[in-house]
Amino acid sequence: MTAMAKDDDVRESTRERLLKCARQLFAMHSFAGTSLQMIADRIGVTKAAVYHHFKTRDEILDAVIKPAIGELITLIDEAEKLRGHHARAEAMITGFAGLAVKHRDLITLMSADPGVISVLGQREDFGELLYRPLLLLARDSEDPVERIRANAVMACLATTAASILLDDVDGETMRTTLIDVGHRILGLRRRR
Repeated sequence: MTAMAKDDDVRESTRERLLKCARQLFAMHSFAGTSLQMIADRIGVTKAAVYHHFKTRDEILDAVIKPAIGELITLIDEAEKLRGHHARAEAMITGFAGLAVKHRDLITLMSADPGVISVLGQREDFGELLYRPLLLLARDSEDPVERIRANAVMACLATTAASILLDDVDGETMRTTLIDVGHRILGLRRRR
């Protein structure tokens, strides 16, 4: 291994440690309550080392949530390709339940932390990330009842998956139950 390749490995591992630590501190202290110095102290590096990888806390947040956002975008894109309301809604419920369970801590962060919501609100695609799933779930986007049900599904799945009262529930039980709840809220029959 060359010295440059070894440096890349060290840099990557430091970057990954920074992201893991930031994710934990954001969950414990909120985004606004976590400083770059706290992250540096927690993993035993200087603040300059943090700046080497990320210039701002917003950049760290973006890197922390990027995988989950990418998965959500892929889910929405794939669901939109399906024909018929039932198939699109089924794909959105099933996919979002899986994402919510997989990224439980991020769902809490992205839906309940005002600092994170403020940063997310500055994303160009933020409105679409909220609106497109609702269109997939609502049979008729003009009908207030359908829009309420679609919003209820997204909120229910996200808040339930993120509930600290359910930390003892295994992921598969959580996922299948959330799918069932999503179907019930929308009044969809499950395909067998």
